[in-house]
Amino acid sequence: MRKALLVTRVSGFVPQHEMNNVKILQELGFEVHYATDLQNVVYGKDNSRLEGSGMIPHQIDFCRSPFSRKVKIAQRQLEDLMLRETFDLIHCHMPMSGVVARRAAWQVRKKTGREVPVLYTAHGFHFCHGVPWKNWLYYPIERHYARYTDRLILINQEDYRRGCHFPIRGKVVKINGVGMDLEKMAPYQKRHWQVGGDGKECGTACDIRKHYGIPSDCGILVTVGELAPSKNHLVAIEAMAELQDLNLVYLICGKGRMEAALRKKVRELHLENNVCFAGYVEHIPELLQQCDCFFFPSGREGLPVAVMEAMAVGLPVIAADIRGVHDLIQHGKGGYLTKSFSHAEYAAKVRRLFAEKGSESALSKVARREELGRWNQERIKGFSLEVVEKQMRQIYSEVVR
Repeated sequence: MRKALLVTRVSGFVPQHEMNNVKILQELGFEVHYATDLQNVVYGKDNSRLEGSGMIPHQIDFCRSPFSRKVKIAQRQLEDLMLRETFDLIHCHMPMSGVVARRAAWQVRKKTGREVPVLYTAHGFHFCHGVPWKNWLYYPIERHYARYTDRLILINQEDYRRGCHFPIRGKVVKINGVGMDLEKMAPYQKRHWQVGGDGKECGTACDIRKHYGIPSDCGILVTVGELAPSKNHLVAIEAMAELQDLNLVYLICGKGRMEAALRKKVRELHLENNVCFAGYVEHIPELLQQCDCFFFPSGREGLPVAVMEAMAVGLPVIAADIRGVHDLIQHGKGGYLTKSFSHAEYAAKVRRLFAEKGSESALSKVARREELGRWNQERIKGFSLEVVEKQMRQIYSEVVR
C-alpha cells in the first residue's frame, strides 16, 4: 500500500481542517500518516479525534521559533521517519513545519535518490499587504523553499499572485480554502429573525442568553478566534466603549495568552455588561445561529474559517478589509469592511447595522442584516467542501501520476 505523510507543527490541525484530504488520500489507496507535536494540542482539547480516523500518528518535537536549536532535532526526526516509512507523497502545512518538512524531504531525496512529491499548503503567508515589516522576514524563506516544492497550494488571491513569482520546483495552484461543509451547517442557518414586541431583536433562541446572562432584548456581536495580538480584540473592545448607547453585547469565543489583558481593558472601560468571554466553544454553529452579527477585527488572515462559518449560518460580517477577508466578503453586500483598524471606524460600521435613524426602525435594521446574511449564504457556496474536494482530488491525482 502506498503511504502519504501529513505534517503540521501543532496537533489537531488535521482533524480540524484537513480530514477531507485524509479521506481523499485514503480513497486513492494511501495509508495516511500524521507527523506533529502530539504534546501541543491547539485545535481541540486532546488527541481523541485521531482515534478512528485511520491515520497513524508520529511524535515530532516541533518548535515555534525558526531560530531555536530544536529545529534540527525536529528535522532529524522527520528524516528518520521518512527513511523508515518510504512515503510516496508528503503534504505539509503551517510555516515552521512546512519549512522543516521540505528540508527533511530534500535531504532524504539526496540520500536515497527517490523522487517523492512534496506539497505545501500555505494557509496565509506571514507576509502580506499591511503587516509589520518583521513579518516580511519570512518572505525569503518561503521563496527559497519553493524550490523544494512540487505543489505550492495557496488559498487567497494576494498570496497566489505573489507565489506565482517564486522559483518553484513544480506548480503554484490556488484552492478555495479548506472547504465549508454546507450540509453540516444547514440546520443552523438563520432562516427567521425574531423580533420582540418592543421592536428589539431578540435572537433565534435563548440558550446562549441564559448561559452567558445576556438579556433577551440585547443584540449580540460575536467573534471566534484565539485571544492573540493579531486578532485585534482590544480594538473591538475599544469600539464597544463608543457603543454603550446601543443595547449590544460583544461575545468573544476563544482562549489565549491575551485573555488577562483583554479582561483588564474591559474593567478599565467599565464594559462588564457589554463584553462577555465565552472561552473555548465546541459547538460554534449553534452559537452563531443565536447571534446577530459577526465582528471580526483580525489583522492577518489566510482565508478565515470563522468568517466562512458565520457566512454559512447567514450572519452579516463587520471586518477589516484585509487579505483573505475580502476574498469572502464584499463590502455593502455581505457586511461592512473597514479601511483601517481604528476603533472609531469599527464603531461606525456597527452603528450602520444597529442604530435607528430617522425613518429607520428596528425592523428595517433587522431586514438589512437579513439581506446581508442571505448574500453571504449564496457567496459561501463557492467555497464549499464539494468545490475544494474537486480541486484537491485533481492536485493529488496529478502529483501521484
